[in-house]
Amino acid sequence: MSEQGWQGFLAAAGVGDWVVLHGGATAAFRVGSLSEAARLAEAVAKAPGIAGEGVLLTLADTLVTVRLTRDIWSLESRHVQLARTVSAVAREHAAVPDRAAVQEVQVAIAAKREAVDVGFWRAVLGYSAMADDNAVDPLGHGSTVWMQELDQAKSLRHAMHIDVSVAREHVKARLSAAVAAGGRIVDESHAPSHWTLADRAGNRVCICAWPDGVSIER
Repeated sequence: MSEQGWQGFLAAAGVGDWVVLHGGATAAFRVGSLSEAARLAEAVAKAPGIAGEGVLLTLADTLVTVRLTRDIWSLESRHVQLARTVSAVAREHAAVPDRAAVQEVQVAIAAKREAVDVGFWRAVLGYSAMADDNAVDPLGHGSTVWMQELDQAKSLRHAMHIDVSVAREHVKARLSAAVAAGGRIVDESHAPSHWTLADRAGNRVCICAWPDGVSIER
């Protein structure tokens, strides 16, 4: 796996509408109605270079979400132009980019090497393989499941936690909201990549600015 694809995307010009999440580059565009969303989605689907790229489109009453890949490691140089094309189509339809609406929720299941069981999770959830260590919803609706391999010397305290990936400029607001709702920060040693929080019962969640928050000049 190479980091050049997603790092090159972050450094590229003309992709300010896009957030790079664990699942790749994603953009959300505000529209006035479901009908407008459908027209924008159709225009994106017909745009040059889009067909056959595996682009995932999600429509709601006032929002169209476009994901260029299902995995960060699948981002390549050609996706920069695809992103610019989609943004241009959105502007033509008076759709407004909303980076605050972009997020991804991932379920991280921790296990020692000999106990990693991604095949079980693919089977029980009806998910597909996108990488050797994950499982993805073929419909694109559910959270990705990622197998987090633990060091043999590390004790297993929390077998499962949630990762929430958001745009770099919105991570502090999400942190503040979580703390105000009764959560507590239990580990910030990896900031600004991610912060680990817990609820009152000790269940953990990571709020991640990585990879969108990687320090790369745009």
